[in-house]
Amino acid sequence: MTIEAPETQEVTKSRIACDGGGPATGHPRVWLTIPPETGFVECPYCDKKFVLRPGSVDEH
Repeated sequence: MTIEAPETQEVTKSRIACDGGGPATGHPRVWLTIPPETGFVECPYCDKKFVLRPGSVDEH
């Protein structure tokens, strides 16, 4: 049995929301902040990885 790797999404802002993708497969909406040191953050519910696109202008 193989386990699928969590989804990775490239984003342009460091503050993003994740809800798992929908009512049937989702989870409570959480707001996440991408730290400048790492350039990415993972959702604690679904392990989806959000990567800040290089060259993106951050609002913070």
